[in-house]
Amino acid sequence: MSDYQLAIIGGGPGGYVAAIRASQRGLKTCLVEKEKLGGVCLNRGCIPTKTLIHSVYVLELIRRAEEFGVTVEGEVRAEMEKLMARKQKVVEGLVKGVGALLKSNKVDVYEGQGKLAGSGLLSVKDSSGAEQTIEVEKVIIATGSRPAQLPSLPLDGSSVLSSDDALELKEVPGEMLIVGAGVIGCEMACLYKSLGSAITMVELLPRCVPLEDEEISALMARELKKKKIKLIVEDSVTSVRQEQGGRVTAVLDKGGDITVDKILVSVGRAFNVEDLGLEELGVEQGPRGHIVVNEKMQTNVPGIYAIGDVIGGYMLAHAASTEGIVAADNAAGIDRMMDYNAVPGAVFTDPEIASVGLSEQEAVERDYKVRLGRFPYRALGKAQVLGEIAGMVKLVADEETDRLLGAHIIGAHATDIIHEMVI
Repeated sequence: MSDYQLAIIGGGPGGYVAAIRASQRGLKTCLVEKEKLGGVCLNRGCIPTKTLIHSVYVLELIRRAEEFGVTVEGEVRAEMEKLMARKQKVVEGLVKGVGALLKSNKVDVYEGQGKLAGSGLLSVKDSSGAEQTIEVEKVIIATGSRPAQLPSLPLDGSSVLSSDDALELKEVPGEMLIVGAGVIGCEMACLYKSLGSAITMVELLPRCVPLEDEEISALMARELKKKKIKLIVEDSVTSVRQEQGGRVTAVLDKGGDITVDKILVSVGRAFNVEDLGLEELGVEQGPRGHIVVNEKMQTNVPGIYAIGDVIGGYMLAHAASTEGIVAADNAAGIDRMMDYNAVPGAVFTDPEIASVGLSEQEAVERDYKVRLGRFPYRALGKAQVLGEIAGMVKLVADEETDRLLGAHIIGAHATDIIHEMVI
């Protein structure tokens, strides 16, 4: 008899949710995590980023106090040490909460590197190198992702940073170059601009937040310009060189140099598939290295499932959690399939961006006869009350059926409002 009916490798928002669901379904379950429970989301992604962003929101609101008839006297400033301490406190509290949830749901947690060690076997190697083998009936791989690296921009954690490094800075850089103007790049640009950095962004594609609807991207570019964030599109960094005094120079492909205090590399994510034993068991991987699954989150190898960032789809915490529930149910013999038709995305820039479903361009490409609806924030009473008039709501519908195909919002509280459109 196996030690466990189900083992999960990875304790992020996909893995720990899957473990709890499986235990609730009556499966004897264990979870293997090599670092901290909560994965990237709790420790190096969503939670620390949004904690710092909210601190900056408070800072900006105080700076605007006069607009609301409130007088603030004396210097208003952000103190990095206190910001980072609050961020860490929030993270640690949530990580402990995940541990408590797993314990209360009778999930055994192993600290170490999990690896498929053959049919029905899982090895766990702890930080000291000690290894143990566990017999398992089924496995869910939820190992997530990490910041992608470019050969032309080797990360050093000092002058050339990943998004992980940017969440640990002790001082605000005087000048920062952000390579990549996607979700993470734009969030970091707004964050560090409010803290006092002079920001330049370089994006290979023709627009910022390039996965969003084109009108939303255009409005975001306008807002970045209003903040005096310089955006260079359709260009890339070919090399960097260190300068005296700790500064660093980036050489652009189309010519010109940019010398700054820090370079933040934000060019996507790489899949954590190394040293998992995938090749030995013949688990299929896609051309980008991600693990291939079907709508039941099953790989091509019976009894092995995969969820979250490592499958290369929606790299979102809430998507991973739902995939975890689907995988756990199928592992428990309950037939369930993943439906991606209404997965919201959120960008915590200033202003916020949120979307669900198809963009106008995607709807046209799928041969829908498109009907559009637009509403500017400045015409909304609540936006005037808040003093947040920048933004718009854009709806994409099928003209023949009036069915909502997509919704796109840029503006205050967009990440909250989007859930009405999801429903």
